[in-house]
Amino acid sequence: MAEPGPEQRPDPELPRGIALAWGVAAHPQRGPKRELSIERIVEVAIEIADSEGLGAVSMSRVASTLGFTTMSLYRYVTSKDDLVLLMQEAASELPVPDASLERGWRDGVTAWVLGIRAGYQRHPWLVDIPVSGAPLTPNSLMIVDWFLREVRDLPLDDGEKMATLLLCTSYARATSAQDRDIAAAAAAGAIAEATGEQSLSALMELVTPERFPDLAPLFQAGSYAEPSGADDPAPDSAPDFVFGLSRILDGIETYVERHGGEGRPDGADAAAADSAMLALDPPRDPEVREAAKARREAEKGVREAEKVLREAQKREREAVKRARERSERAHEREAREQERAQRRG
Repeated sequence: MAEPGPEQRPDPELPRGIALAWGVAAHPQRGPKRELSIERIVEVAIEIADSEGLGAVSMSRVASTLGFTTMSLYRYVTSKDDLVLLMQEAASELPVPDASLERGWRDGVTAWVLGIRAGYQRHPWLVDIPVSGAPLTPNSLMIVDWFLREVRDLPLDDGEKMATLLLCTSYARATSAQDRDIAAAAAAGAIAEATGEQSLSALMELVTPERFPDLAPLFQAGSYAEPSGADDPAPDSAPDFVFGLSRILDGIETYVERHGGEGRPDGADAAAADSAMLALDPPRDPEVREAAKARREAEKGVREAEKVLREAQKREREAVKRARERSERAHEREAREQERAQRRG
């Protein structure tokens, strides 16, 4: 039976919240006055979350703030989960740099992480939304696309690039959550009470070198409770954050130097190949699906070969180390024998 033509294919079905984010959901058949809209509902929900936290957001709270009944909202947004998704989508709109901007991958990834971090600082409640899967909404996918542009020329395969994105996202999210919590504690006076001079002076007598040999010197020097810059509004100014991000980038750079560049296509060629594959509508073209399967198997073979190579290199290093140790012991024995011989002579 022939495959239906484009005009016969059914419209794609998306969950209601995602369809709303893309602007392809059916509009409500009936509703209250024109002042109420999805955009206005989301705007008010974000204002509540910015002021009081995500826990303060409910359909009834948003409705009462707008001056409508809760049922009026349900004609536009069918669940609180969908509302939170739309809030996240709206709050995730970031100023993406122009594609013509030329810079190294480290500067590009740094700018990307700082952009994510700035978004979390503008809307701290974003870190309270559970991660439920891969991004599927327009703004979130734009953020992914921006990251992939910054690492386009790195000799990493698709999986490695996405794993790198997850690493950087997790770091930005975790540090932002920590900064938010510290700022909230500081506002409540909890930090001042816990880390005040009297508390630290009292702990000086308890944190002894005998019990905490490596921690005690930091207490004595006053370095343990130094402020980390979490209350600084600039997302790139906290020393702890900057240090951690630099070490992450160092790790990526080291990995690329050790494992990249062999057995993988050049970044520009890979991007061109991916674009060509997408143009052929891979979900429906059996030849493309078969080629993609062969590519994945080849990439798996490359990764397995690289693993074998790394293990062989490790064994070689260990063998060289043992040989060096044997040689040193032999020289020591020879030196001792010569010394004894000299004493006997």
